Amino acid sequence: MLSYQHSYHAGNAADLHKHALLAVALERLASKDKPLTYVETHAGRGLYDLHAPEALRTGEAGAGIVRALDRGWLPHGHPLLGALDAVRTRHGAAAYPGSPLIAAHFLRPGDVAHLAELHPREHAALAGVAGFAHLHRQDGFEMANALLPPTPRRGMLLIDPSYEVKADYDRIPAIIGKLARKWNVGVIALWYPILTDERQAAMVRALAAAHPQALSSEVRFPPAKAGHGMVGSGMFVINPPYGLAEEAARLGAIFAADQGRG
Repeated sequence: MLSYQHSYHAGNAADLHKHALLAVALERLASKDKPLTYVETHAGRGLYDLHAPEALRTGEAGAGIVRALDRGWLPHGHPLLGALDAVRTRHGAAAYPGSPLIAAHFLRPGDVAHLAELHPREHAALAGVAGFAHLHRQDGFEMANALLPPTPRRGMLLIDPSYEVKADYDRIPAIIGKLARKWNVGVIALWYPILTDERQAAMVRALAAAHPQALSSEVRFPPAKAGHGMVGSGMFVINPPYGLAEEAARLGAIFAADQGRG
């Protein structure tokens, strides 16, 4: 199945949670004077327009990046603000970076990026903005399995599937277990939705049991529309960089307080 397109959801509350953590992790990794590799299994198109018809149709960015900027949820100097400002300087005030362009903001000469995207239109759009990376039009899990451990050996893997294939919830713990064994020094981050039917819960329990030292960050928020099943966002991070747990706690407190304001 290749029906999912993130343009309808770019900049939403889940993106805010995921991208704030991603930016902090990459800033920490890039702060050391050693090269790194960034790998992403489901890259999307890399750049989004929050004034595009798809984004305006759902209005989901209003509860995510727009609210965060209005309410100061990202303090001065936050790495996601730096990435967002850089992208908007180049592409306009309505631009929003997907994770590939957030990564690009932190990567340095000598660093390496590998991005997989199977959807033909999303891959074509990605090719127009991701000249910094090696692009793979193939299944992202297959790409990661073939590539890891990468060169340079330091780095980060982001797994961010759409979960339109429901079997992903069942197979991801084994996939991550295999990748973590192959790349035991890598930061491996999985994003997942928190759903009203709790179908993600068994996956999260299996991951936590297999990787007890990992960071688990979950935030809750109202559904984007009445009847929508996603009511939160989760990030599970193996080998989290220093400072990421503090950022996760900060975000958790912000989302919890916003829920309370309700």
